[in-house]
Amino acid sequence: MGFFETETAITRVGEREWQTRLSSNWNIGPNSNGGYAMSSVLRALREMTGMPDPVSVTVHFLRPVQGDTDCQIQTSLIRTGRTMATAQGTLQQGGKDRLVVIAAFGNLESQAGIGPELGPPPPELPPVEDCVARANLKQGVALPLLSRIECVLHPDCVEPGERALIEGWVRFADGADASTLSLPCFVDVFPPSLTALVGNTGWVPTIELTTQVRRAPKPGWLRARFECDDLHNGRMIETGALWDASGAIVARSRQIGLLL
Repeated sequence: MGFFETETAITRVGEREWQTRLSSNWNIGPNSNGGYAMSSVLRALREMTGMPDPVSVTVHFLRPVQGDTDCQIQTSLIRTGRTMATAQGTLQQGGKDRLVVIAAFGNLESQAGIGPELGPPPPELPPVEDCVARANLKQGVALPLLSRIECVLHPDCVEPGERALIEGWVRFADGADASTLSLPCFVDVFPPSLTALVGNTGWVPTIELTTQVRRAPKPGWLRARFECDDLHNGRMIETGALWDASGAIVARSRQIGLLL
């Protein structure tokens, strides 16, 4: 198993309660990356619903989460139907709620072949070897996360320009394949798109992040595109998408965050 599997593992301790221990290897500065921190909750909700794929995931980040610390996950089933189930999970640490996830689960292959296919094409990117590793950029904050995620950026996104646009490639650093469960994590591991407009931003905390998972990804690098076209009073809206190695769109995201 890869690092993501082992470092988001959960143990059931009650009918609706799990425990997990998050790793500081996924930190951005002193805090856990948000996409990583919510992944253990998604794992618990998948077990509770009995359905394989998170189709829609919304997470509200209430307080920072620390790595190398035990956490509790409290869950509740909101509704279950023939093809979909919706559930809620709360990650607690040190006696305080840290984040809340509401997710709808189903089987993304259950309606394969129904209707026409639509989807935006992937961005045109230079080969991975011609892109710039995020690890080589000045971020203004320590990034243990990059021991777990390999992330490279289009050279045009490295220096401040006219658009808050980030494009690049991403995969697990240990070579493990992405899955429907890990896609909500991947949409939260790139630098904030505002860095392509204003330069180094340090930590841009997310208030709320929604991810729609569209299909199971094929093995290989994921292509990514994230853009902020709405910034007001230090609050930014960012829209993103991921495509798999076949060029098929596998996830879309939208978040509101703070420019500190």
